[in-house]
Amino acid sequence: MNATLALDADFPALLATHRGIVLKIAASYTQTREDRADLAQDIAMQLWQAWPAYDPARTFSTWMYRVALNVAISFARRASQRDRHMVTLDDSTAEPIDERAATHEADERVHALQRIIDGLGDLDRALMLLYLEDHSYREIAEVLGISETNVATKINRLKQRIRKDVCSSPSE
Repeated sequence: MNATLALDADFPALLATHRGIVLKIAASYTQTREDRADLAQDIAMQLWQAWPAYDPARTFSTWMYRVALNVAISFARRASQRDRHMVTLDDSTAEPIDERAATHEADERVHALQRIIDGLGDLDRALMLLYLEDHSYREIAEVLGISETNVATKINRLKQRIRKDVCSSPSE
């Protein structure tokens, strides 16, 4: 019982330390501030519910990514189903996350990449998020539950797709 209490006491500190993971995933799978806040809350709640099953022999951040991505994918699917039956009354809520006027070439490239990522399927979006965070293929494979070879293949295909999309975009 004492070990469980000690482990429970560690959770808030670990969540605070790795809070950026939750925020990045929430931003990657939502479009509005309200949805980001809701998803971040859902992720934190699911992490707490899954906490008793956490194995301290494993890396906390890897476990956290896996739980958070599963919650985000479910959230995105529910939102997609909800949005098919909804009419937006305020056009400002339909705008992408950061649509300020970008004049700098680097900003344009970041926006182009964000648009491409927004168009990816759930698994590919999670894969790209982890890749852009500089996780190793081994770590990505562990989080997503696929082989390292599959990770390498999918990343190479995504890179080819991004190059093709960027080169064929009208702004280039």
